[in-house]
Amino acid sequence: MIEVHNLKKSFGILVVLDGVSFCIEKGESVVIIGRSGSGKSVLLKHLIGLLRPDAGEVLIAGENISAMDERQSLRVRRRFGMLFQSSALFDSMTVAENVAFAFRRDRSLTPKDIAERVADVLEMVDLPGTEDKKPSELSGGMRKRVGLARAIIYKPEIVLYDEPTTGLDPIVADSINQLIVRVRDRVRVTTVVVTHDMRSARCLGQRIMMLHDKRIYATGTPDEFFQSADPVVKQFIDGVSDPKEEVYF
Repeated sequence: MIEVHNLKKSFGILVVLDGVSFCIEKGESVVIIGRSGSGKSVLLKHLIGLLRPDAGEVLIAGENISAMDERQSLRVRRRFGMLFQSSALFDSMTVAENVAFAFRRDRSLTPKDIAERVADVLEMVDLPGTEDKKPSELSGGMRKRVGLARAIIYKPEIVLYDEPTTGLDPIVADSINQLIVRVRDRVRVTTVVVTHDMRSARCLGQRIMMLHDKRIYATGTPDEFFQSADPVVKQFIDGVSDPKEEVYF
């Protein structure tokens, strides 16, 4: 479903990605981990075509989106749903309006059809009857659920998650993880999760990839990662700082 070949990206003199390569199969659930600033979110933006690589290729279902113009990219982006780190809801809109945002220019669906689809996905994310609420009336976990409902309402083939549990307490974070698994299994989508939350990585990943030193440093099953003796992997999994590194407060 997703192929990345020798992807390179720099911003000015700052090299962020330098030869990233991997494949993700249809229906697979992959977690990408790595330290803050390692390029995880930049990589996600390349997958959906929001950034163009300096070199290399990104193929979605065999199509090279790196060489597409904006019109062609829009067609491929319809394969994707995305849950942003901040949920990215419109404060002035109701829950129903936020969830149905993708259909604002789609005249093939009647208002009744859209309302039914909104109700269906809100039921799926355990938020039935919240259509008329505003984002300001929702908790952080509820906003994440609304963001997920918006991501899946038009039945994408791939769903991307950018730090889905950031800012949530451990109990709410676990409920979001379980919801992502349930949606993945029910809708049968290819799932890519960027996170530094190791509980999420263990729960969500059928396979984990670690981005380090501008490349995919390691890949394996959750068990392989959490039992790894590699010092770089182990340091990140255990959350232990390097005493040789300077820390500024």
